[in-house]
Amino acid sequence: MNAKRRRGEIAAELDGKSFRLCLTLGALAELESAYAAADLGELVERFSSGRLSATDLIRVVGAGLRGAGHPVEDEAVRTMRAEDGAAGFARIVAELLTATFGAAPKEGPDPR
Repeated sequence: MNAKRRRGEIAAELDGKSFRLCLTLGALAELESAYAAADLGELVERFSSGRLSATDLIRVVGAGLRGAGHPVEDEAVRTMRAEDGAAGFARIVAELLTATFGAAPKEGPDPR
């Protein structure tokens, strides 16, 4: 699977199959709605906390799959398996969020 990192895409293996994931604007809007976030800043703040629940992992992976054109509902994501289990899902989500929003600054003032 050829993911285009510059377009915010990543490649991941779920259930032994290769998938492309991408948080398109539509996928981000879906996440804003799911979290009742007013804007992307609130989503970034939530995901930057480093405290993601299993439900968060399911929602982000599901949105990323749908954003890349895979017709997969969150219910199906709940039963998928990743290498290293939950830790594998967390790595996929971290990679996807980094591809979407870029790396967070290590220190220094808030650039907003």
